[in-house]
Amino acid sequence: MRSRRSVLAVPGSSPRFLEKAQGLPVDEVFLDLEDAVAPLAKPEARQNIVAALREGDWTGKTRVVRVNDLTTQWTYRDVIEIVEGAGDRLDCLMLPKVQDPTEVVWLDTLLTQIEKTMGFEVGRIGIEAQIENARGLVNVDAIAGSSPRLETLVFGPADFMASINMRTLVVGEQPPGYEEGDAYHYILMRLLMAARMHDLQVIDGPYLQIKDVDGYRRVARRSAALGFDGKWVLHPSQIDAANEVFSPAQEDYDHAELIIEAYEHYTTVEKRGAVMLGDEMIDEASRKMALVVAAKGRAAGLSRTKRFSPEG
Repeated sequence: MRSRRSVLAVPGSSPRFLEKAQGLPVDEVFLDLEDAVAPLAKPEARQNIVAALREGDWTGKTRVVRVNDLTTQWTYRDVIEIVEGAGDRLDCLMLPKVQDPTEVVWLDTLLTQIEKTMGFEVGRIGIEAQIENARGLVNVDAIAGSSPRLETLVFGPADFMASINMRTLVVGEQPPGYEEGDAYHYILMRLLMAARMHDLQVIDGPYLQIKDVDGYRRVARRSAALGFDGKWVLHPSQIDAANEVFSPAQEDYDHAELIIEAYEHYTTVEKRGAVMLGDEMIDEASRKMALVVAAKGRAAGLSRTKRFSPEG
């Protein structure tokens, strides 16, 4: 699994932003051809993105391009021009406003045709599916299982809120009048269950109040606590918060690695199934939970500061 704690949106129509993004400490950058690009600017934005992928230094980042959705006239040209021009420098395509699994199958098929034509490795380019309306959420289980290329489900809150007639103009916060609980909990959990059922990652959408970093961190903690893998960032000021929130604390990472190591020792050397690690009982369920935290820590680049010793 790729690390996707911080997912930076960059408009393909801005060469300056495309260049700046290369030096920012984000896990993923998606170069946008959809909402961030005006209709008349889309052809030039494709050229900008191909040039940025081919000539830029994206070391350490997952490279993604968001194409336009399938209800538009631009999508097929987006896919063909981007993949033919820079498919060997591309990790994934993001398909927005996915409503039905056939849309992902269409993109998979077109990618395969281009890869065969260009001599690229077939199946290497992944797909991220953005869920942005009620129909997409209702069909999310089928969407999540629609293609072996699929790596990630992405929540698109603004379009989703509009699609269900939610009475709010603020993206990321609770709608006015919703004073108890979380108005987005069902949506987030629905996406999470579909993603995990098919071993996919799941990413929370943007927080539009870019100067309110404390607000961003608070909302990010909500989806991180549920098990989301990361969140979009729209401004460099949000990057550190995303990387922090979606990484385990050093203490938790060390503890997870200790559980894994201790359980391996006790079950193989001493052949016991339930044992004590200090004052804590650990068993197979503990190991599974520890594997999740350890994987997130490793993906975040954390290093261990503690080692297991059978003698304590």
